[in-house]
Amino acid sequence: MRKAFISPSKYVQGEDELLNLGYYVKTFGKTALLIAHQDDINRVQEKLDKTAEKFGITFIPSHFNGECSRGEVARLQAFAKENKADCVIGLGGGKAIDTSKCVAEGDNLIIVPTIAATDAPTSHSAVLYTEDGEFDDYAYFKQSPSVVMVDTTIIANAPTRFLVSGMGDALSTLFEARATANSFSNVNAGLPNGYVTKETAPAKNTIAAYTLAKVCYETLLENGYSAKIACDNNIVTPALENIVETNILLSGLGFESSGLAAVHAIHDGLTALEGTHSYFHGEKVAFSVICQLVLENASQKELHEVLDFSLSIGLPVCLEDIGVESITFEEAMEVAEKACIPEESIHSMPFPIVEEEVAAAIIAADKIGRDYKAKHK
Repeated sequence: MRKAFISPSKYVQGEDELLNLGYYVKTFGKTALLIAHQDDINRVQEKLDKTAEKFGITFIPSHFNGECSRGEVARLQAFAKENKADCVIGLGGGKAIDTSKCVAEGDNLIIVPTIAATDAPTSHSAVLYTEDGEFDDYAYFKQSPSVVMVDTTIIANAPTRFLVSGMGDALSTLFEARATANSFSNVNAGLPNGYVTKETAPAKNTIAAYTLAKVCYETLLENGYSAKIACDNNIVTPALENIVETNILLSGLGFESSGLAAVHAIHDGLTALEGTHSYFHGEKVAFSVICQLVLENASQKELHEVLDFSLSIGLPVCLEDIGVESITFEEAMEVAEKACIPEESIHSMPFPIVEEEVAAAIIAADKIGRDYKAKHK
């Protein structure tokens, strides 16, 4: 059996860590193409100026247009070559990070997330969109970023909703890893199917990755509420540090090396419901966790543990919480059909997938979440 595990070459996290960014740039050379929204640059400009001066390096502004599209990636690759950039920095949220991955193509890449809303910073994949912001394709690279640097002072001063959303994304890690392990399904750490050769067959998860997934869940339960309170007050505490690491590192390594299952597929299906469009990825994932637990008939103890945790930090537990006041079976079937296309991760569940059963699980999860929330207000 072939197994695979993938991770960044270095992960570093701490208060005011951005002041050391110049050190890592200097390991590649003297210049770095900085891909970021101007608002994110403005938030950290003082630290960027200090680290550039301290380490004698230069940041080349990219004038990023805000969309991870093929055209923007091609423009920035040409711009990086023209300016002889020694490395690429992706600073900010998902679009800037994914664009930097595409521009660097796996080489000399530093990722600096300014929010802890998803587990994307550590991965070797990115999502491409059209110029109009519609989904285009997934991109995979030969390796994860060279450096992932997280300044927890910056994270603590971002809106708390981002941190809570990140906990929603991380909440899925163990349950999807468990399903993938039980079904002996392939994981993202192996090459995508389109790139598989005789020498590089699909890969299964490792003991290391599954262990990280378990610790991810345990750390959420132990530190999630306290971390939220810290972020509400824009302060860094041990609990906040632990949750930032959980949202970005544990969940990032966990999802890529231990697998995805029904949760993220149902999340993708939920995008068929217009009401969900204004909600964050992790918020929709949190409700999808409940859907997977219902689909696999998880124990009441486990289901209630997830519901209690979600309610304690303000994560969605029903469709109403993600902008959908009610749902018919026909609408649930539309979600299920999108979630069950052949390419989706739901087929990593350890039993045959039936669209009608997925739709029923969504409706049941919504009712369970509504009733539980009403009883525990």
